[in-house]
Amino acid sequence: METRVVKIDIKNIDTEAIEDAGRIIRDGGLVAFPTETVYGLGGDAFNPKSSQKIYAAKGRPSDNPLIVHIADLSDLGKVAKDIPDAVYKVAKAFWPGPLTMILKKVDNLPKETTGGLDTVAVRMPVHPVALDFIRAAGGFVAAPSANLSGKPSPTSSKYVIEDMFGRIEMIIDGGDSDIGLESTIIDMTSEEPMILRPGFITQDDLLRVLLTVNIDETIMSDTSGKAPKAPGMKYRHYAPKGDLTIIDGETKKVIDYINQKVLTARADNIRTGVISTDETYSFYEADAVKTIGSRNDEASIAKNLFRILREFDDEDIDLIFAESFSNTGISMATMNRLLKAAGHKEVKL
Repeated sequence: METRVVKIDIKNIDTEAIEDAGRIIRDGGLVAFPTETVYGLGGDAFNPKSSQKIYAAKGRPSDNPLIVHIADLSDLGKVAKDIPDAVYKVAKAFWPGPLTMILKKVDNLPKETTGGLDTVAVRMPVHPVALDFIRAAGGFVAAPSANLSGKPSPTSSKYVIEDMFGRIEMIIDGGDSDIGLESTIIDMTSEEPMILRPGFITQDDLLRVLLTVNIDETIMSDTSGKAPKAPGMKYRHYAPKGDLTIIDGETKKVIDYINQKVLTARADNIRTGVISTDETYSFYEADAVKTIGSRNDEASIAKNLFRILREFDDEDIDLIFAESFSNTGISMATMNRLLKAAGHKEVKL
């Protein structure tokens, strides 16, 4: 398949290119597009064959739900039913933005789009190119992240091209993602709203709008044997090619442990990498040491994670060690992705 790559300036959006992208979706094809979180791989949410094509292009299990992206709140009732008033409170506070809500799906929305579930994940992105594209596509774009299943989600077009070129009709290059981690997912069908995937919108943020917000207890555990309630809850995700282990403990002990492992690996000609922070970067001795940001800037750390994992792939790193992060605020999202990328391999010192 010939894949067309179109670079779009968000300050001067090429409406003709966006219309072409929308036409591809309406005709049953696939388009990768930028959002503020990560790049999405879009198809027509109401066309079951489009969803099947998405699963095939990604190599994604078909029981892993897709997110339906909309561009106008007035369209919410066309994909969801029995919508509680609280949903509109949340939408008013956080849409457009990096938040996905789980709702009861309308009967005519194909189960191929929802992973066989009677619920639908819905999001309204804030990225101007994404919004224009969704409207051009007919208003309802089903999209997971635009990467091969299991690999780190792409936050730049470079990695979308690497994974999807020749598999889909078009890639819209809208520059680097601002947030760099997928959206927060909150289940609004349960008696008390529950976060199923942490993200940039935190529990504290949501509690400013809702009386109660719980966090699914499996977020930080291995849920590979359970049926997924939402995108990303099942299967190993975000994995680099190299073997990744998270090291948790007092800072000096972590540095000493990792450097000892690096020394041992070097003797066996194994290329090593370390995910460090600004505060510890200079203390490591691996072949590739990358700082994810300062511990004083949770958003920066979250933004850099997927890029760093991809860079380790580019540099053929065999063995990767990562410092651990807290399980609160935005750092919860970082740790959630790190744990999945490592297959929950963690050493506690």
